[in-house]
Amino acid sequence: MNLTNYFWYFKSALTPRFCDEVIKYALAQKEMMAITGGYHRDKNKPLNKDEIRNLKYKRNSDLVWLNDKWIYKEIHPFVHQANKNAGWNFDWDRSESCQFTKYKLNQYYDWHCDSWEKVYKTKGPDNGKIRKLSMTCQLTDGSEYKGGELEFDFRQYDPPQRDESKHLRKATEILPKGSIVIFPSFVWHRVKPVTQGVRYSLVVWHLGYPFK
Repeated sequence: MNLTNYFWYFKSALTPRFCDEVIKYALAQKEMMAITGGYHRDKNKPLNKDEIRNLKYKRNSDLVWLNDKWIYKEIHPFVHQANKNAGWNFDWDRSESCQFTKYKLNQYYDWHCDSWEKVYKTKGPDNGKIRKLSMTCQLTDGSEYKGGELEFDFRQYDPPQRDESKHLRKATEILPKGSIVIFPSFVWHRVKPVTQGVRYSLVVWHLGYPFK
C-alpha cells in the first residue's frame, strides 16, 4: 500500500500532568519483560535462558499492561483525527491493551512492524481483526534521556535503491513530553538503544477487520 503520509503526529498534545499520572500508575504495577510475536507468554512454562537471549537480540525492554478507560478517553480523539488528517481513513473499532514501556540503559527494540499476515483468532471481540493503526505517546521529555530514538523506515522501494537520507526518518517531532505519533501498523520502525536516563512511552494498537 503506497502512502502519502507514513505517520501523523501531535506535538505536546497530552498534558504533563496526564503523562506523570500514567507513569506513576504504571510504575506501581507489576512489570514484565517485553516479548515479541514469535514468543508466547505462559506462566506455567517461562522462557528458558536460550529463548531469552535470542529474544533480546530483537527486543530488550520492560512493560506493564493497562486497560483503564481514563487513558483511552485521552488518546482516542487523536487517533481518529490522525486517521482523517493523514488520509488513511482506516475502519477500526477497538483498541488493544495499552503497553506502558520502560527503556532503560542499553534497552531497545530493533526493526519490526506491528501487524502480521494472520487475523486474531480468539473468542473475544478481537476475533477476525488485525492491527491497523499504531500509536506511541511520549511520556518522558526528550531532554530526560539520550538515545532511544523512534525511527521509521519507509520501505516502498527496491532494495538496491535504498537511500537512508530518503527512507530512514527519525521522529524528532515527538520528543517533547506529551507528544503523540500515529502510523499504519504495517510501517517498519524501531527504538534505538537508550544511552542515558530512562524513556517511558505508551503504545496502543487499534484494530479493525482486514482491508478489502
